[in-house]
Amino acid sequence: MKKVVLAGLLVIGTSVLSGLVGCTQESQNRIGRAVQNWTGTNGVLEIYAGDKLVKRFMEIDKLTTATSTNGDTPRPYRYGYGVLDTNLNGKVDSGEEKVYFEFSDYSTSYVFYEMP
Repeated sequence: MKKVVLAGLLVIGTSVLSGLVGCTQESQNRIGRAVQNWTGTNGVLEIYAGDKLVKRFMEIDKLTTATSTNGDTPRPYRYGYGVLDTNLNGKVDSGEEKVYFEFSDYSTSYVFYEMP
């Protein structure tokens, strides 16, 4: 019985792997984002004005590129949800809440990274 289950898992794993190899790069990216969205990343987004840090959002699980109404054309901005670090101390303090944010790909200097 164990050999049959193991053989079945091997066939399924091989099928999934060969299916991924045959996917386009965009399809692979979507699959990767789906896994990342499920697991989360605990990201931090920092917004700069010149060399000065002006906003920080913490505990972001993903950044999403906006798409057109029909869903096939990317828009020039990204959005997400994160805790606004109002005092810029790098910690989520009492009273700091999760907020929606968006920023332009054209004019915003930003750094997004995973919180260690």
